[in-house]
Amino acid sequence: MKNLFVKIAAVGLLMLAPAIAQAAEGYSTANVNMRAGPSTRYPAVAVIPAGSSVEIRGCLSDVNWCDVEFYGGRGWVSGQYVQALYQQRRVYVGPQYYRPLGIPMIRFSVDNYWDRYYRNRDFYRDRDRWSRGPDYYYRDRDNRDRDRDRDNRDRDRNWRERDGDRDGRNRDRDWRDDNQRDDRQRDDRQRDDRQRGERQRDDRRGDDRRPDRRNFDCRPGDPSCDE
Repeated sequence: MKNLFVKIAAVGLLMLAPAIAQAAEGYSTANVNMRAGPSTRYPAVAVIPAGSSVEIRGCLSDVNWCDVEFYGGRGWVSGQYVQALYQQRRVYVGPQYYRPLGIPMIRFSVDNYWDRYYRNRDFYRDRDRWSRGPDYYYRDRDNRDRDRDRDNRDRDRNWRERDGDRDGRNRDRDWRDDNQRDDRQRDDRQRDDRQRGERQRDDRRGDDRRPDRRNFDCRPGDPSCDE
């Protein structure tokens, strides 16, 4: 039984050995973003400086993107920015060189890949939307942005309407205040006119009651004072 376990373990190591060995050394040809998936629409996780050495862990068969390792980090880089040494010359990594260079063809899954390498990244919390593809993620985000903009416009319109109502009420109050002020001023003028009229009438009545000046100017024996 013990020998059986040893044989099973040996077979397992032999099966894993090619997978471990299948990788190639490459070089970045420009300052290029290493991304969280095989598209420029996936989040960037690092910048690989031009001329830096990377370990090519595998490439996709349908698009020219490769899973690379750089300073212990993992991510995806387009093959048009990665070269590898082939027959004493550097070539851009492409499907025709996968097999000669020992690069395995692999598949990409957001769930598996991100669970393994990006659990501590901010974008990991959105992996459910990213798992449907970057186009879906951005479309969903654009929809959410439009909804948010629409909500903001609705709030702005409501604020403007409230401000308009408040301005209308203020204008009405100002109009009423102006009318009341005009009424008070008109009442004051009328009251002043009445008071002036009453004073003038009193003055006329006083003149009527005033004694004839002749009573004061006549002297005894003056013929003009005789009636």
